[in-house]
Amino acid sequence: MSRAIVLLLLASIVPPLPASAQVRRCTAADGTEVYTDRRCEDIGASARASRPAGEVGNLLGSRWRATCPRSVQDLSWAVDDAIRAGDANRLAGLYDWSGMSTGNAYRLMDRLQAIAQRPLVDVQPVYAGGANAHGDAPVQFDELTGEVLPSDPLPPRLVGLRVEQTLAGGATPSRTVFGLRQRMGCWWVHL
Repeated sequence: MSRAIVLLLLASIVPPLPASAQVRRCTAADGTEVYTDRRCEDIGASARASRPAGEVGNLLGSRWRATCPRSVQDLSWAVDDAIRAGDANRLAGLYDWSGMSTGNAYRLMDRLQAIAQRPLVDVQPVYAGGANAHGDAPVQFDELTGEVLPSDPLPPRLVGLRVEQTLAGGATPSRTVFGLRQRMGCWWVHL
């Protein structure tokens, strides 16, 4: 009896192990790939087998790879590919989710889904400091003499990616500007 009491006391002192979430890979009814922490059946999808070890396939004929973008150019291509494929999950995989609440994450995922469904025109870098899309500082001229005035000595800073799209079924322009963050050696977008 005393052993049982001692074991109960010891068990109450040991802290519980942290819970870990399992990420499941599922296939939705329309064939898109979905990652979730719920059972696939709970979201109306079916379980999907993992790719064989070592396979880093080229999905949908795109430039996307199973690694994070190490440069802003790679990030720009990945955003372009995700939108052209209409895949909100791939676009979400490029987003910096750190510190986001569950409610905000659901709202953001709806917004990313809308972005992924619109026809893409182009993805362009956004620079701070009055630079153009190529990162060049604007050239200013003296109105009286026509001479070129000295330009700003600070080089322009890359601060985001501008996604130019049209609304579905029309020519009405739509623009989304993602900010950029570098974390863990990778580049991520954020709104």
